[in-house]
Amino acid sequence: MAVVLDYKGLTIKEMSDLRSRLQTTNGICKVTKNSLMRKAIDGESNWNDLESLLTGTNAFVLIKEDVGGAVKAIQSFQKDTKKSETKGALFEGRLLSDSEIKEIASLPSKEVLMAKIAGALNGIATKIAISINEVPSGLARSLKQHSEKSES
Repeated sequence: MAVVLDYKGLTIKEMSDLRSRLQTTNGICKVTKNSLMRKAIDGESNWNDLESLLTGTNAFVLIKEDVGGAVKAIQSFQKDTKKSETKGALFEGRLLSDSEIKEIASLPSKEVLMAKIAGALNGIATKIAISINEVPSGLARSLKQHSEKSES
């Protein structure tokens, strides 16, 4: 995913702050000339839609892994500095709207999703173990009841 930010008015310290926030999510922030970015994406069909965002002063946030976490980091940075704005984002060759970018930020983190899946799997395994254990226990109770009836 690539997020395009207008970095006009940001200081070097603020850009460093953004970069450090992105490090935990394996995102990187690069400032490059729009003409160089045009050459880099020329002929790449997945990147063609980025062309419409290449005006003004741009910083490009490139995200490889934790997309939701990186977008949250960007939004947190923008909320704190009140100087930068998101021009747009490109995900798998598709330009995203502002509402779609906000939806990505609202997704739970990778760790939370993994914990939910692990909890669900653990719950299923526990239910299976209880069910398997219940079969011999139920048989033993039935045999005991049958033997008690026979004795009477």
